[in-house]
Amino acid sequence: MNFNLPTPAQPLKIGTRGSPLALAQAHETRERLAQSFDLPFEAFTIVVIKTTGDKIIDRPLKEIGGKGLFTREIEADLLSGQIDIAVHSMKDMPTLQPEGLILDTYLPREDVRDAFISPTVSSLADLAAGTVVGTSSLRRRAQLKLRRPDLEVVEFRGNLQTRLMKLEQGVAAATFLAMAGLNRLAMDEVPKAAIETDVMLPAVAQGAIGIERRVDDGRMAEMLSAIHDATTGQRLAAERAFLLKLDGSCETPIAGLAELDGGALHLRGEVLRPDGSEAIADAVTCPIEDGAQAGTQMAQKLLDQAGPKFFDWR
Repeated sequence: MNFNLPTPAQPLKIGTRGSPLALAQAHETRERLAQSFDLPFEAFTIVVIKTTGDKIIDRPLKEIGGKGLFTREIEADLLSGQIDIAVHSMKDMPTLQPEGLILDTYLPREDVRDAFISPTVSSLADLAAGTVVGTSSLRRRAQLKLRRPDLEVVEFRGNLQTRLMKLEQGVAAATFLAMAGLNRLAMDEVPKAAIETDVMLPAVAQGAIGIERRVDDGRMAEMLSAIHDATTGQRLAAERAFLLKLDGSCETPIAGLAELDGGALHLRGEVLRPDGSEAIADAVTCPIEDGAQAGTQMAQKLLDQAGPKFFDWR
């Protein structure tokens, strides 16, 4: 070990958003690092940072504009040295990091599926025509309108708890959340039904936690290597290469999922018109080490099929 371990007097600073789910992910990171190096929790400090996406909750994400709505302020603090590492939900992460930062550590992936949430019905199929469904995700909105054009979809911003509260208040009859978030917060009481991935393909990197660090911080590189999950990294390499080629953001309905089977990687991808009127999908199987290349090639194939105006939501 060629570095000094953090101590309660000089703790390692973990940057995160302040939602209950973000904090749970930061706590998991702290626990894994503490266990790997036999350190007390006091050797770590969790630093809450409010992002643009957290501050503006009364407008759709596409209207705020740009990538990095949930990461920009955290990455600025990481670059300035105010924090040592940053913990992110990978589905929120832009495909490229700011100069000086690297994202190469992933924790074991949780359930990738979406969850259908409703206090009154048990499945999407049970919703009557005209029922109001709330979601802030352009992907979920497009997938829902593709399958159920008879439903009304309304904007549903806020963290997991806020969206559940809106559901209780009758703003909508149903919504979607990530199974991963519900599991990480042990919210077994929430009335949910997991949606299989062949029905609703999840967001790229859904269910994965990523840890970002400064490129030149060798101490953090060594510490984080002890908790990196290689399997998750292999899957995300393919998914994020797919997303990068598509230039995906919160403004674009894109879904993708890589799964491993022995030495093979199976990648599925989907792009949708924002109004849900059309979807184009593809799948490929390749050696695990070729995952990123396969993701790039699949994205190009879908772009060629889609044409230049496919994603136009204006």
